[in-house]
Amino acid sequence: MLKIQVNKGITLDYEDHGKGNVLVFLHGLGSTKKDWDAQVPFFSKTHRVITLDLRGHGDSTKPKDAYGVELMTEDVKQFLDHLDIKKATVIGFSMGGAVAFQMAVSYPEYVDNLVIVNSGPDFNNMGKIGEDLLNNRIEFLETKGLAPLAKEIAFNMFPEDHQKDLRNEFEARCKNNDYKAYYQSFFTLMHWGLGEKIHDITARTLVVASDMDYTPVAFKEDYVNRLQQATLVVIKNSRHGVVIDQPDAFNFELNKFLKHE
Repeated sequence: MLKIQVNKGITLDYEDHGKGNVLVFLHGLGSTKKDWDAQVPFFSKTHRVITLDLRGHGDSTKPKDAYGVELMTEDVKQFLDHLDIKKATVIGFSMGGAVAFQMAVSYPEYVDNLVIVNSGPDFNNMGKIGEDLLNNRIEFLETKGLAPLAKEIAFNMFPEDHQKDLRNEFEARCKNNDYKAYYQSFFTLMHWGLGEKIHDITARTLVVASDMDYTPVAFKEDYVNRLQQATLVVIKNSRHGVVIDQPDAFNFELNKFLKHE
């Protein structure tokens, strides 16, 4: 395990593999750097691949009440400073996509390319989908607890019989969260958004969407059209966790994008 201390006492646990242009992979809510287990061996052959546990997750520090996309973004910026990394392709899945978006706005000089995976720029402005997600998940957490929620999330992401191992692994990862850290991470995420700042993003961007994600492809098309230089790729027969349930298809699309960097 590798660890770096950033941002007023937050210790981030990370892994660092390979050499070359830097890829920084940011995981989803309630998960860890293990979201990227199918990407690390593939991309570390040609790039320097860094995966890390964001604050409140995995083996990184779980502060009492300091959460939010902006704080996670500052963590990542200081993390890169510690490693003397001036530029990286920042790849974010779900909540990690929010952090990647914020990084491209707050610290554009660090972002060589931007890759957004089943995420969006405005979790606070998703309409009924967002309101239902916030209310239903908070109620579920407060009445049933984290372990049943982890089981439901894992099933929704990996419902097919042949995905049983993926489902069990993700459930175990999710239910291992600290309750308060998960609650605060989710609550602050659902109140985060870029608004008009999305127009300021100049980084070359790849947006990866699944055909069966929680939000429809049209949702991604809308914000892709608001970005200055973005491309949308839709991966078939995939749900929210595309980097896990369709790793070969995802790796192919990301590799194609990187070959033109």
